This record gives sequence, structure tokens and C-alpha cells, in this order.
Amino acid sequence: MSPVIPVETTDPVNARILAVSEDRLQGYHRDPLKEIASLAGLPLEIVLERIRALMEAGTIRRVRQTLLATSLAEGALCAWQVPPGSVDAAFDYLFQQDPFSGHVVIRSTDAATPGSNYRLWTTLKVPQGYSLEKHARYLANRIGAEHFRLMQAKKLFALGVGHVRRRGMEPGARADETAEAIDVQVAHLNELEWRVLTALKREFTASELTADLWRARAAEADIPLAVFHEVAEELNRRKVIGRFSTFLEHVKALSSGERVTKFNALFHWAVPPGREMDAGREVGRHFIMTHAYWREGGPEFRDVNVMGVAHGTDKAMVLAHKAAIDRHLEEAGIVVGYTNVFWGGRSEIKPSEISPSAYAGWCRSIGIDPATMRE
Repeated sequence: MSPVIPVETTDPVNARILAVSEDRLQGYHRDPLKEIASLAGLPLEIVLERIRALMEAGTIRRVRQTLLATSLAEGALCAWQVPPGSVDAAFDYLFQQDPFSGHVVIRSTDAATPGSNYRLWTTLKVPQGYSLEKHARYLANRIGAEHFRLMQAKKLFALGVGHVRRRGMEPGARADETAEAIDVQVAHLNELEWRVLTALKREFTASELTADLWRARAAEADIPLAVFHEVAEELNRRKVIGRFSTFLEHVKALSSGERVTKFNALFHWAVPPGREMDAGREVGRHFIMTHAYWREGGPEFRDVNVMGVAHGTDKAMVLAHKAAIDRHLEEAGIVVGYTNVFWGGRSEIKPSEISPSAYAGWCRSIGIDPATMRE
């Protein structure tokens, strides 16, 4: 009888793997699974066995090469004001029917505050050549939204969801240097680059996880493996490639009963105009932050302009991390005129479609002339 493979994230071997595989492999790697094994200090065979088992148990919900979608498609964080009785139906539509909405979450605040009537939040990306505003207006009509606010990222300061390695992190833990500010610029790709990218970004099944990971994808794209590597590495140099990652099921309880995280907090800060870069780089250096960016919340959200996301299993600890960041901003001489926390509830995540041809096909499938959705 074969020994039972542990599928809990707290298992010591699994924890070693996940501490690397969630978000430590930045960019493109010719042999990413071997790199995970090397950084985790484990044999490749063990890493393959464990990741496959974690996928089959539902502990890992997907394995994929991520892209810096802000470099490939016009994108925004979108807050939707939907009548209270329609929020769940709107959630279902955006998650199930719109290929261009990624993270869909229902949020709430601890008290009635500016923007707390915007319960439904999504990420939204529209492929090159098409209008983000037109797409959002189409969605608003379909879900019965009374208002919506598109908040495009002007700069990124943190991007990396590593739940396992953040466990037990002390409030205030941060890097010695301020975070790098990442520009948001759309890259234009040729036909060969799109072929490589399309094969690159598709999720892996458990059976596809092998040492020679990209050979089958190169064949799928009908490109020699050496050329596939060269194109992918060039896209990496152009900051189109994100990270190779195993994504944990971090919203729902796992089959073992374990919960990877319980609280998903979207932090808001309003800092004086001209200090957005300074504040974002200070927020982004805090290790607890999975995302940090400069976005304009507008009057709906009392003109907040720096936002970020943190997760945790204890609400008081998440708030302690927030308080430590607030103190750090004050020590750095950055005045915060207003701040708030939007807590995540029901949540689903899927990769947003970013292919222009896929967008045109979607338009035709719902009876819209793609030309009418262009910028």
C-alpha cells in the first residue's frame, strides 16, 4: 500500500515547497520546477509528487506562468455600486460570464464610510485596441450597476501572493530599501510573441508537470523549443512576464478543513498630491503587502490614491500590520489625510483573457460588432 501524501500546507515539506513556489520565481525560467526544488532544498521528484498531490486535493487551485497583464492590456480595479438585492447575481455574472473580469470580490467596511456602498469589486482588463470604459458600461448595464468607478494603476509597488511564507510575520517587518516603482505601460507584440504567450500562460494540469515543462507548450505553439525560450526570455526582458506560481485555494476551506487565510483586506490611504510615489514605495516595502499601487479613488472614496492588499488568518493581526504601516508613513513624513479598510468576503479568482482576437470573438458571440467596442 502506497504511503499517503500529506496535502496540508502546514506539512513541513509542503511548507518548504510553497514558501518558494507561491511567488519566489520571478520572470521566465527554462526549468521552473527544477528551480523550485533547488530553492526549497528538495529533490525534484519530491517537489513534483507533492505539487501534483496538492493540486489533486484542491489545496493548489492552479499552476501557471503569470504575466504582467498591465503590460499587455488596459486594466483597472473597478468598484461597482449595485442594489443590495442584486450583488450576488452581479457577482455570478462577472465571474461566470465575463472573460475579462479577473478577481471578483464582495467587500464591506466596519462602519458606513465614503464608498462603502460600493460592495462589488473586480479587476478588469480589456485587450489592446478596445475600450475599458465601453466594456465597463456594457457590464454595468448587464448587472444593473447604478454607478461604477474605474481605478487604473499609475504605478505598482508590490506584486506577489505568498501566503505560506508570510505566516507569523511581525507587524512592521519591511525591506531595508523602499520598493521599486514599476511603470504601467502597454507592450505591443507581434504574431510570434502572441503565439508563445498564449501557450505560456495556459494553466497546467497535474499530469503536465514534468521536468521538461515547456517542450509540450512549444510544440502546441508549433515553435522549436529553442525559439520558444528565446521569445519568452525577450518578453521577460520587456517586463511582460510575471512569475511562475502555484496558487493556493486561499478563500474556501480546504478538503482537510484547513484555511490558508481568512481575511483579505484592501487598504486605502489618501496622501497629498505629489507624495503618491513616496507613499507607495514605503507601503510596498512592507513584507505583508501582496499588492500595492497608486490608483486614484476619486471623490467616491474620498480621494484616496495609494492602495494595497494584505491577507491573514486573524483580523486583529491584519489591523496591527495596517497600524504599523500607518506609523511608518508618519515617521517618513508622509501625511495621511484619510485611510480605510475594505474587507473581502465572497471571492473568486480567474485569469483575465488578454488576447485581442479572443475579445473580438467574444463580442461576436454576444451579438456585438467588435468595431463598436474599440477605443
